[in-house]
Amino acid sequence: MAVAKRTSTNVLLDTALKNFYAAAEEMGLEDGLIDILSHSERRTCVSIPVEMDDGTVKVFDGYRVLHSSAVGPGKGGVRFHPEVNLDECEALGMMMTWKCSLAGIPYGGGKGGVSCEPLELSKKEKERISRTWAARMAPVIGAWTDIPAPDVNTGGPEMVWFMDTISKMKNQLEPAIFTGKPIPLWGSKGRTAATGYGVATCALELLKNLGKSPEGATVAIQGFGNVGTYAALTMIGAGAKVVGISDITGTYYAPNGLDIKKAFDHVSNHPKRLLEGFTCDGCQKLDLPEVLFLDCDIFIPAALEGVINGKNADKVKAKYIVEAANGPITPEGDAILDEKGILIVPDFLANSGGVIGSYFEWAQDLGGFFWSEEEYNDRLIRIMKDNFQRVWSYAKEKNVKMRRAAFMAAIQRVADAVRMRGVFL
Repeated sequence: MAVAKRTSTNVLLDTALKNFYAAAEEMGLEDGLIDILSHSERRTCVSIPVEMDDGTVKVFDGYRVLHSSAVGPGKGGVRFHPEVNLDECEALGMMMTWKCSLAGIPYGGGKGGVSCEPLELSKKEKERISRTWAARMAPVIGAWTDIPAPDVNTGGPEMVWFMDTISKMKNQLEPAIFTGKPIPLWGSKGRTAATGYGVATCALELLKNLGKSPEGATVAIQGFGNVGTYAALTMIGAGAKVVGISDITGTYYAPNGLDIKKAFDHVSNHPKRLLEGFTCDGCQKLDLPEVLFLDCDIFIPAALEGVINGKNADKVKAKYIVEAANGPITPEGDAILDEKGILIVPDFLANSGGVIGSYFEWAQDLGGFFWSEEEYNDRLIRIMKDNFQRVWSYAKEKNVKMRRAAFMAAIQRVADAVRMRGVFL
């Protein structure tokens, strides 16, 4: 009897499930394995009571989902955002399973977060939320269980608060439970730039395989946070022109190329790390959604999920899309882009530089031995290039799109692990 397929009203989870089912069926995966891998192993919800700066108490909702531990401990970020919910965490956890599998690293997928508005929180309020989240999640996270990392609106400070809280609860240092930590506190040189560096590497590998030079290639990037900035800096370093960037304050466009180093400095010095007030020669400010529809060779969505969908995909003008965000294109949008002949490098291949970098940090923390930034980057780029070429060749061999090829290769590794380990009580 065919397995009953799960569906969800959450766009991101529904997208993750549809992509999985389609690839699994094309592979001829057994019904039992399809059923196992379409469900998460653990979904945890906690309440986070926090005393605010004004003396009032507010309770936030916190989440952590472990999708699969078949290949290794869970790995995935913790995001602070008003729209964080359990279904979103499950979808992102599932995507992390395939990302880690495709990268060939010994991790399964996990994801977590807190439903809050970071822009309305003080530093001390963020610290209280972070420490309480870590304390409540202590039973389900660990260096060999589930290893959180930064995500949307979290970074080094939150990872330090997480690590310090768990370490104090256990009365021993636990640096390997969390990655994305500052370098002085068991962090890893190269980690900050890893995701954006990896995205740009995939974009450059795409151009190389298409027989095109990066010199003068035009790029637009949605989102100018950590991933977007380092992707932009790497692309201009290779000779490309970044003509459009955006954040919540709008789209900044210059057809002859933006001064990305100036934009990076502007964001670095802005109190809220925003592009607000940024100007450079030839730059014009457009409405926020316009970054999706700029005329360019490569578009890099590096913000939130579902930004290209059935309602707007027909307006996309880019020739190629390299997905830096998780799930930025819905299946409906994907179909429209396919009809337009737009080639897409899927998220869990393109943005895997971050989780590969997390793997490096974890390995260094466990061993207490740290690498140089050059060694870190050399290993990262080698893995990213190998992974891209493997998916590119698989797609050509099987005559399928890169997204399907990446899914099939990733699912196969996890399915093989489940078969070998068997079903346990």
